[in-house]
Amino acid sequence: MNAPAKFDLPSPTATPDDLDIVVRDRRFLRGAAAKRWWLGGDPVATAWFNALSATFPRGEAFFIESVKAFREGASPRLEREIRAFVKQEINHTREHIVLNKLAEASGYDVSFIDRRVGEMLALTKGRPPILNLAATMALEHFTAMLGQQLLKNPAHLAGAEGDLGDIWRWHSIEEIEHKGVAYDTWLHATRDWSRWRRWKVKSLMMTVVTRRFIFNRVTDVQDLLAQDGLTGWKWKARIWAYLLVRPGFLTRIAGQWLAFFLPGFHPWNHDDRDLIAKHEGEFADALLPA
Repeated sequence: MNAPAKFDLPSPTATPDDLDIVVRDRRFLRGAAAKRWWLGGDPVATAWFNALSATFPRGEAFFIESVKAFREGASPRLEREIRAFVKQEINHTREHIVLNKLAEASGYDVSFIDRRVGEMLALTKGRPPILNLAATMALEHFTAMLGQQLLKNPAHLAGAEGDLGDIWRWHSIEEIEHKGVAYDTWLHATRDWSRWRRWKVKSLMMTVVTRRFIFNRVTDVQDLLAQDGLTGWKWKARIWAYLLVRPGFLTRIAGQWLAFFLPGFHPWNHDDRDLIAKHEGEFADALLPA
């Protein structure tokens, strides 16, 4: 019986040659007044973004360590991009800690979300680092899709005043900008794998990550709404209407999510730097060299 064909050449990166990953060292919400339903007075929308924000401090620390574990032997360009990625993610963590404290000052307990994330990350201890990188690659695709949506469709942040909207637009710009770093690190780390093995592992990981991401965030939103006394099937229906219909984050990203499973996928197959250019001027005073 013939052995299966092995395609052992790494896929070339589609990251644009002229891409610059820069660090926008902005600070938000210092001295901001607590506001319970800060996103247009909508408890569901507010709970969704509060739930996302509560996952970032631990989650982005995990991303950083997962990528750094495979920087040895990387090309000079990828090394530079990893360093810029780390700096951006450190700043995101710092600013979302502030946002999370503001949510707590508004009367919400978000610590249970942080604990859930911590419990899940504890399960990654001792497993092969390549699986942590695969999970990071999948989750970075989610954050890039989130960033693209927030910049492309103003409806997502309609009613978020001042820094409450700006922190998310700033974060979105940088998530788009570094969306290829984890993926290129994955290509580097699996350069000796067959393309079939690489595709199989990344596809299985994305399937697992998607299920957990949606289930856990919806559960988090339900638990936050319960702190407002908003429970029952009507509020569960409102959560799904928010995610699937209006503004419909999950529905809007469906095409990009499916593209991840295509042979030859790379985050930069879709160049959406026009969204960065459209919004970057708002943060020009905070640009630093990567």
